[in-house]
Amino acid sequence: MKDQFGEGSKILWHDRKRWCGMPLSFTRYYLVENEDWLKLYSSIGFLSIRGEEVNLYRVYDISVRATLSNRIFGTGTLILHCSSNSSDEVYLIRIKNPYKVRAMLSELIEQERAKRGNRISEFTY
Repeated sequence: MKDQFGEGSKILWHDRKRWCGMPLSFTRYYLVENEDWLKLYSSIGFLSIRGEEVNLYRVYDISVRATLSNRIFGTGTLILHCSSNSSDEVYLIRIKNPYKVRAMLSELIEQERAKRGNRISEFTY
């Protein structure tokens, strides 16, 4: 799987879309680090696969949505609000431990912005 992301890439986090807390889906999410970038990938499908990627420094807000059934099974949906050309929102649907993942992503986003010298005002329209 590492070949898909390029030489020298490291997968920091991965999960799948879940059903009743079990990873019974063909939707996969990866947080990948390279020496030059940090990206979030999603791969959706089995026979026909659609892939999306977002540079982490382009995320300016993260929301968590958890229904009662999500909370029972320890899952939730993260909504990443981005300043990207391809999409304004990226959904990580029914992932495990959404609050821990949100905290991890928030910290990494701030590190990426600091490394690049970006401020949040550079992403507003």
